Amino acid sequence: MSGAPAPVAGASSTPVLEVSGAALHRGDRELWSGLDLTVNAGEFIAVLGPSGSGKTTLLRSILGLQPLSAGSIRVAGEPVRRGNPRIGYVPQQRAIGPDTSMRARDLVALGVQGSRFGLPLPHRGDRAKVDRLLESVGASHYADRRVGLLSGGEQQRLRVGQALADEPSLLLCDEPLSALDLANQVAVTDIIDRQRREREAAVMFVTHDINPILGKVDRILYIAGGRFLLGTPDEVLQTRVLTDLYGTPVFVLRAGDRLVVVGVPDAEPHHPHDEEHEHGGAA
Repeated sequence: MSGAPAPVAGASSTPVLEVSGAALHRGDRELWSGLDLTVNAGEFIAVLGPSGSGKTTLLRSILGLQPLSAGSIRVAGEPVRRGNPRIGYVPQQRAIGPDTSMRARDLVALGVQGSRFGLPLPHRGDRAKVDRLLESVGASHYADRRVGLLSGGEQQRLRVGQALADEPSLLLCDEPLSALDLANQVAVTDIIDRQRREREAAVMFVTHDINPILGKVDRILYIAGGRFLLGTPDEVLQTRVLTDLYGTPVFVLRAGDRLVVVGVPDAEPHHPHDEEHEHGGAA
């Protein structure tokens, strides 16, 4: 399938992310191997696959939290390391208890102050930066409300603002739309997409449902059964392609402007024979 894309006009020629010959095992199980991925500035990559296929683990490896079994990862030309300010991270939506005293602006401020050594004491200009981040994610009007009293969508906007504090060149999103209703899925996706267009930040977006982001995606990395496919949405989201990837009948159906993938196993079993197949090849 398609290889590395051409760099975005006006962007640095150094890829934002380079994954070379990467492999990762969990115990005696191979999640994936032979993974090569080059991501340029401003590119939007969706990462799909069933539960247990290694999507979140890939993000953890890029964050320097999970060592590879083989291969290498470089961010902006440098080896991965923990706490890299070039990387912003947006986690899944998790409810914050209503009894917390933290305000919306306090949550965003953790992203501004969190990379400093010692206690995160405010510096001159921090409040103005927090205000700009709140405005960028449409959260200014509830900046001083307690986080626990906000809706899931409002809280998730704040997490995006927190992730953008260091103006990262790579934004890793780990199922940021889970537990959100459709309106908030669209709103959060639009915020992330606007940031990558305005700042030319690359986005890797792990999701179980491609539909909320389908119109924004440049390429899809689909991981399943210890194998993977990489290509444009039209190349990857085909009945024949996914059936070959899973080794069992999988159907891609169109319902209006939405795609429905039918027949995918809920969990990812380990198939030792998958190691014998060529990884990432065109179907």
